[in-house]
Amino acid sequence: MTDDVQKPKKPSRQQVYTLVIEVGRNPGDGLPAKATGAALICYASGVDEAEAVRETVAILKQADMAPLDVSGYGTLEERLAAGDEIADDERELMDRALSENSVIVAQMTPFFD
Repeated sequence: MTDDVQKPKKPSRQQVYTLVIEVGRNPGDGLPAKATGAALICYASGVDEAEAVRETVAILKQADMAPLDVSGYGTLEERLAAGDEIADDERELMDRALSENSVIVAQMTPFFD
């Protein structure tokens, strides 16, 4: 006998974290030819910031990038509490990262010497 009653879904513990990742050069990384590295602003989902960082670093490594340093800026709620102004397009990217349980690279700024 099977039980056809569906259990209510548990609310997701996932949150979206804003991360800035500095990357160095690596063959095939897609950075401009004369760039010495770059800074990436990413929105990453995770149950905590440590998980979001681990997932983001793993994905960047798979993309032939060389992550050197990660700075975390917290969740949307934490950033709002700190007085950050969050634009609608930024909120949309955060919502997308949460709904897709993914990492979104929102901006890439190459470094040049």
